[in-house]
Amino acid sequence: MGISSRMIPTEDASNRKREIEEKLRQEQETLSFIRENLEKSDQQTKGMVSILSSFESRLMQLENSIIPVHKQTENLQRLQENVDKTLSCMDHVISYYHVAKDTDRIIREGPTGRLDEYLACIAKIQKAVEYFQDNNPDSPELNTVKARFEKGKELLEAEFRSLLTRYSKPVPPILILDAISVDDELEVQEDVVLEHLPEAVLQDIICIAGWLVEYGRNQDFMNVYFQIRSNQLDRSIKGLKDHFRKNSASSGILYSPAVQTKRKDTPTKKAPKRPVYIPGYDHDLRVKHLTDALTEKHGAAAGKDDVLDIEIDSYIHCISAFVKLAQSEYALLAEIIPEHHQKKTFDSLIQEALDNLMLEGDNIVSAARRAIMRHDYSAVLTIFPILRHLKMNKSEFDSTLQGTAASTKNKLPTLITSMETIGAKALEEFADSIKNDPDKEYNMPKDGTVHELTSNAILFLQQLLDFHETAGAMLASQETSSSASSYTSEFNKRLLSTYICKVLGNLQLNLLSKSKVYEDSALSAIFLHNNYNYILKSLEKSELIQLVTVTQKKAESSYRELIEQQIQMYQRSWLKVTEHLTDRNMPVFQQGTKLKDKERQVIKDKFKGFNDGLEELCKIQKGWAIPDKEQRDFIRQAQRRVVSDTYRAFLHRCANISFTKNPEKYHKYRPEEVEEMIEKLFDTSA
Repeated sequence: MGISSRMIPTEDASNRKREIEEKLRQEQETLSFIRENLEKSDQQTKGMVSILSSFESRLMQLENSIIPVHKQTENLQRLQENVDKTLSCMDHVISYYHVAKDTDRIIREGPTGRLDEYLACIAKIQKAVEYFQDNNPDSPELNTVKARFEKGKELLEAEFRSLLTRYSKPVPPILILDAISVDDELEVQEDVVLEHLPEAVLQDIICIAGWLVEYGRNQDFMNVYFQIRSNQLDRSIKGLKDHFRKNSASSGILYSPAVQTKRKDTPTKKAPKRPVYIPGYDHDLRVKHLTDALTEKHGAAAGKDDVLDIEIDSYIHCISAFVKLAQSEYALLAEIIPEHHQKKTFDSLIQEALDNLMLEGDNIVSAARRAIMRHDYSAVLTIFPILRHLKMNKSEFDSTLQGTAASTKNKLPTLITSMETIGAKALEEFADSIKNDPDKEYNMPKDGTVHELTSNAILFLQQLLDFHETAGAMLASQETSSSASSYTSEFNKRLLSTYICKVLGNLQLNLLSKSKVYEDSALSAIFLHNNYNYILKSLEKSELIQLVTVTQKKAESSYRELIEQQIQMYQRSWLKVTEHLTDRNMPVFQQGTKLKDKERQVIKDKFKGFNDGLEELCKIQKGWAIPDKEQRDFIRQAQRRVVSDTYRAFLHRCANISFTKNPEKYHKYRPEEVEEMIEKLFDTSA
C-alpha cells in the first residue's frame, strides 16, 4: 500500500511532463511555419517592389515620349480651327459685299404678297449697314447698302399706306345700326363685332408697324394711320346719316332686315308723341304733336316736323355710332400703334368725326336759338331728346375718350352745357310768352271754346313729360343757389313742378285777361269754363297732375272751384229770363175777381219778357260751344231744371187767370218745349 501511494504521483508528473513537451513541440512547429511564411512574404514583397519600380520607370519613359506628341497635335488642331474660322469670317464679310446685288430684285419688286421674305432681305441689308459702319465706314459699299435700306423702308411705308387705304372701308350702316340697337326681349345683348380689316391684312400691317418702330426709327406711319382711319370713321358716320335719312323718309327701316329680333327705333327709346286730351270729342285721344298744333297757327313753316324728327333721330344715332365706332377703332389701334403713342394717335384719329358731331350739335343749338328769337318755342323739343341721349351716354363717352387731350374730352360737356342753357332759356321765355300773349279780339274763339294759347301750352307741357328728368336738370343747371350745388332727382322734380305751375299760373292770368274781350259776360264765363276744364282734364289724363301736386297740393280742387265759379257766372245770364217769372210786380187777385187792365198788362209783359229772353238766349247760346260732353250735359240739365221748374210754377200761378183773349199769343211754349230748346244749347248743328 505504501509503495503504490508513492508511485501514483510520480506517474502523473511524468504524464504532465509529456503533455508539456508535446505542446512545446507543436508551438515550435508553428513558429517555424510562421518564420517560413514571413520569409516567403518578404521575398514576394521584394519582387513586387521590383516590378512596380520597373513599371514606374517605363511609365515615365512613355510620358516623356507622348507629351511632346500631344502638344504638337493640340497646336495643329488649334491652327486648323483658326483657319476654318478665318475662312468663315472671310465668307461672311464677302457676303456683305454681295448683299446689295442679292437683294436688288426683291427690294425692287416690293413687299406686296411676300412680306416675310421682304423683311428677311431688309434684315440682311441692315446687318450689312451695321458691318460697314463698324469696320469700313468710308467704303462705297456702305452708301450702297444704306441707300438700299432706305429704299426698302420707303417701300414698307408705302405698303403700310397701301394696305390701309385698300382695305379700310366705311362700316356699312346696317352693321352700325345692328351694333347700336338694343333688343328689349333679350336679357343679354349680343355684341356685334365690327371688323375693320381682314385678319391676314391686319397681321401684315401689325408686322410692318412693328418693324418701322423697332428698326425703321419712323413715326410717320402713325400719322398715315390716323389720317386714313379718321377718314373712314367720318365716312362711316356720314354714311349712317345718309342711310338713316333715306330709309326713315321712305320705309322707316332703321336696322338690318336680316336681324329678326325686335329693336327699338333709336339707341335710347324715342319718346312717343303723347295723346292730347281735348274734352268732349270722339277724337279726344288723337295723337297730336306740339309742332302739329303750331302748323295750324304758322302753316307750312311748322309743317317740317317729320323732317325735324328725322334729323333728331339721325343725330342721336350718329352719337351712339360714334361711341361704338371709336371703341372699335381704339381696339384696332391698340394692336398696331405702340402703347405710349396710342392715346395721342387715337385723339388725332377721332377729331374730324367728333368735331363734325359737335358742329352739328352747335348748329342744332343755333337753330333753336334763332327759333326762340322768333318766339317759336317748339324748337326746344329738338333739344330735349338729344340732350337726354347725350347725358345718358356721357359716362360711356368719357370712358371712350379717356386719355385724350382735355380739349377733346371737354367738347361733349360744352355741348351739353350749351343745350341746357338754350333749353332753359326757351322754357323761361315760353312761360313769359304765355303770360304776355296779347288779347287780340280777332283771335278769340267766337264760340267761347278752348283758346289756341291753352291748347299749345298744355301740348308743350305734355311734351315735357317725356323728358321730365332732362327738363328738371336743365332748369337746375341754371340755379346758382347753394341748394342747387348737388342736383338730386327730387330737387330737379320740384324745379320742374314749380315751372309747370308757373306756366299754368301765367296761362290762368292771361285767360282771365282775354275773357274780358267778350262783351257778353256769359260768353266770357263759358270761355273760362272751357279753358279751365280743358286744363284740368288734360292734367288728369296725363302725369302732369303728379308733377303739379309736388308743389301745389290743391291744384285739382282749385281748378274745380274755378270751373264751378264760371258755371255760376254763366247761370246768371238766365236771370234776365227767369226774373220775369218771379212774383215781383205780380198782381194780387182773388178767384173770380176781374183783373184791371194794368194788372193784365203786367202778366202779359212777364210772358212776353220770358218768351223774348228765352228765344234770344237760345239763339245766341246755341252758337256757343262746350266741347266736354259731360260738362255740356251737366250745364244743360242744371239750366233746364231751373228754368223749367220756375216756368212751371209761373204757369201754375197763371192757370186760372184770364189776362187776355188770345192766351196762345203769350203762352207760346209748353214746359217740355222750353226744355227741348235748352237741350239744344251749345249745339251749332241744332
